[in-house]
Amino acid sequence: VQLQASGGGLVQAGDSLRLSCSASGRSVSRYSMGWFRRPPGKEREFVATINSNGGSTYYADPVKGRFTISRDNAKNMVYLQMTSLKPEDTAIYYCAARTFYSSTSSPVYQYWGQGTQVTVSS
Repeated sequence: VQLQASGGGLVQAGDSLRLSCSASGRSVSRYSMGWFRRPPGKEREFVATINSNGGSTYYADPVKGRFTISRDNAKNMVYLQMTSLKPEDTAIYYCAARTFYSSTSSPVYQYWGQGTQVTVSS
């Protein structure tokens, strides 16, 4: 499966943004999906994950209550709705896919999109 993340941009603190991840090559319904991010000068970190049918989600503590991961398997799309954005949310955001169960661990994801930059100004 090939993944492409989009929707990033430059926003102000408190704004909202929705990232999209489009899948091609195979049905995204086969995969659990995750969003990860790499802040400037830092390691890649887990943001959110959703299982294959969308019935289970899990979030990193820093984004809990502000970000929502969702998916539309019919459209082969996964989304990350981000609200109340903070400067510390500035990062390159990546979507990723893996077979079997959702995971917060990036090494177990087999497929990755190219990333989309999110910059939040104060």
